[in-house]
Amino acid sequence: MSVIDSLKWRYAVKKFDDIRILSNEKINILKEAFSLTATSYGLQPIKLVVVSNKELQQKLVPHSFGQQQVAQASHLLVICTENEVNSLFITNYFKHVKQVRGVSSAILDPFKDELIKNFSKKNIEEIQHWSKNQAYLAMGNLLTVCAAEEIDACPMEGFVPQAYDEALGLGAKGLTSVLVLPVGYRAEDDTFATFKKVRKDLEDSIIEIS
Repeated sequence: MSVIDSLKWRYAVKKFDDIRILSNEKINILKEAFSLTATSYGLQPIKLVVVSNKELQQKLVPHSFGQQQVAQASHLLVICTENEVNSLFITNYFKHVKQVRGVSSAILDPFKDELIKNFSKKNIEEIQHWSKNQAYLAMGNLLTVCAAEEIDACPMEGFVPQAYDEALGLGAKGLTSVLVLPVGYRAEDDTFATFKKVRKDLEDSIIEIS
């Protein structure tokens, strides 16, 4: 399929086939896609938790407003943000850049110092908001890759982050859950798979300036 056909094929799955399991190859593609997502300054203040424990997935359903896709899905992807984006976090990022690219500190330090200065002026709420924006970038990227790979998915904001954080032990990892993405294969009797996609006409959603 072309990328447009793939995007037309995808929809927010309401019922997964709980027997079919994604291959390790497919899961690895999603992991790589997450890692390759563009983020502001390249800082990647996000992490992906991949859950394939069926008992745990079932326990998370009550914390997902009863959405059974969480338990039915082959895997449950939880996009999280780092609780702290501070000078140490930024410094470690630039150490990694230096290691990977072989760039000198003389070139990197001015940018690093400017970012540290910039983030030191932000309060916790501002940094959390910025980090959450990066999580949404990752979600969009994952949805497109899922469509291209014919992996079904259901993006979710409807869950209780505090309950997820506790169940997954995220606090100890310095993380907070932000978005949930069950992935797998649609059930044959999911009637939503046959519904026509509803979108505004292009002339109502696109503004061209030439």
